[in-house]
This record gives sequence, structure tokens and C-alpha cells, in this order.
Amino acid sequence: MQKASHLCQPASCSIDIAELLSASPTGSSGVSRDGIESMEVLIADDSAVSRKLLEVELKTWGYQVISVPNGAEAWEILRRADAPRLVILDWMMPGLSGVEVCRMVRQQNLPHYTYILLLTSRHEKEDLIVGMESGADDYLVKPFDGNELKVRLGPGRRIIDLQAELLQAQEALRVQATRDSLTQLWNRRAIYDILLKELSRCQREGVPLGLVIGDLDRFKTINDTYGHNTGDAVLVEVSSRMLHSVRPYDSVGRYGGEEFLLILPRCGKEETIAAAERMRAQVNREPIQVGSDTLNVSSSFGATTLEPGQAIAGAEALIGAADRALYKAKQQGRDKTVFTLFE
Repeated sequence: MQKASHLCQPASCSIDIAELLSASPTGSSGVSRDGIESMEVLIADDSAVSRKLLEVELKTWGYQVISVPNGAEAWEILRRADAPRLVILDWMMPGLSGVEVCRMVRQQNLPHYTYILLLTSRHEKEDLIVGMESGADDYLVKPFDGNELKVRLGPGRRIIDLQAELLQAQEALRVQATRDSLTQLWNRRAIYDILLKELSRCQREGVPLGLVIGDLDRFKTINDTYGHNTGDAVLVEVSSRMLHSVRPYDSVGRYGGEEFLLILPRCGKEETIAAAERMRAQVNREPIQVGSDTLNVSSSFGATTLEPGQAIAGAEALIGAADRALYKAKQQGRDKTVFTLFE
């Protein structure tokens, strides 16, 4: 490994220390004159002068800076979920050294990557190897040159930006795999998996679980009369209304066509019926406007519950009970909720 150069020699760095420590450079956020988009950097260095030198350089380039005087404070910040992803650590600090902080960060196994630059006055190859083996991504020898610091931070920015793009792509794939493409509700597979987890939880914790199947009344007539694009618009609006009628920890999924599945953790008979009625009222609250067409839409719901201590062969048995209740609601004239005991 080549030893880092330090073009800035002490003689060329003559600075009024008092002026440096009292300086408050602008440009701590946004985009600098160099075009660097704002990103947070954590500095940990027990030298106030060194910290201020780093702050001046970083803020000039448009970075936002968090500065602390020791490794312990740096570690407390790095444990936070919103910790900076770019970090500059002085090797020698009281308490926790930069190398020790490096090791602790790498042992966290976080979902995001933290790019760490060690700042050191050590020149020996063996020392630098120790620093890199601790988990540091790069190092800079004191006294540092500003241009070299800027260049060495570049790979860190690229790694962090690339990981952000990969995480966004991963999230998009997850959404695609679990969400209905039209309504953005849980899709059939995802809502079924949620039901399996909630069944296991309610039996483990001895609490009830409510299950509701909803269906839009005479939806085929809407498609046949106004076309499938209008039918899709109706499904989107109905889905939005359903979501506004449930608790944050309830789950709503598109089970198929115009049929929806609602999972209600910790809900017994009365709570499940009330939730289904609340959803029915929300769906029916006012006509749905699609272009120049005004459509009166109603819905029917079948509800059931699994009570504490009840045995169940599987999720399909509970869905079957709710489906039978839905069938009764249709037989009884639609636009209503029917509850059936699961047996």
C-alpha cells in the first residue's frame, strides 16, 4: 500500500488559530460551488484545531458536519438509525480510539453502509494495515491536504449513493411482489401470508382474530356498462376508502377481482362486525365520479372470528367461514354485513 502523501506542510499552513476556532463558514447544506450535493459527515477528533480545519473544508464543499471530540461520542451517534454514512475518525483519541470505533461499527451489521476514513499521524505500513483491518475504508496521514481529502471522500459518496439506489430498487421489487398493481393493496399471496402470521400470533397469545371478506355488489354490471377502465377506477377508489376505515395495524388485501380480505388482529365478534360495517359505510358514503359518469356503488361483507382456544385446521377454514357469511349477505339482498361463527 502506498503511503498517503501530505502536500500541505506545516510551513504552508500558517493559520491564526483564534480566527480559525471562531470561524463559522457558510455552505453547511445544499449544493456547494463545487457542485457536491449535501451529505452529512461525522468528524471525531480530540484536537479542536484539526476538527475546525476539517469543518472548514467540508462545509466549503457543501457537506453538513457533525463534530465531536472523542470516540465515545462518535459511537453514540453512529448507533442511531439516522447516523451519518460518511465518517472521519482520528486514530488516537481518549477513551475509544478511531480503530476501536471502526471495529464496533463493523460488528453492528447494519443494513446501510458506513464509509470510514481514518485520520492518522502514523506512517508505518504495519500501523496502516492494522487500521484497515479494523474496518476502515481508507486513511489520510496528518497533516492532511484538502484536495486529497476531497478525492478520498469521493469513493465513499459513490458507495453510499450506489447502495441507496440498490435499496430503492430492492424496495421497488418488494412492493411489486407484495402489492396489487392496480389498487396498491396487499396482493392475494401477501394477504394470505399475513393471515398465516396473525393466526399463529393469536393462538400463541390467546387473543381473538377477526376476518372479513368484502365484495362489490353487481360489479360486473359496471364493467359491462361503462367498460373495464371505469371498473378499474372504481376499484382504486373503493380500495382507498377501505384503507381509510381501518386501524393502522389492520391489513387489507385484494383477494381477487372485486373481492377484498380484511384481517383484524385482537378483534372478537362485536369488534369485527363493527369494523365491517364501518368499511361498508365508507365504501357507500357517496357516489364515485369517473369522468362524466356518477356511479352508486355498494358492498357486502362476510365476517367471522377465531376465538381464543379454538382449534383450526388452517387459514382456508377461516376464509371459508367468512366466504359463507358473504354468500348469505348476497342472498339477503346485498349491501349488508353477515357474521358467521367459525366452528
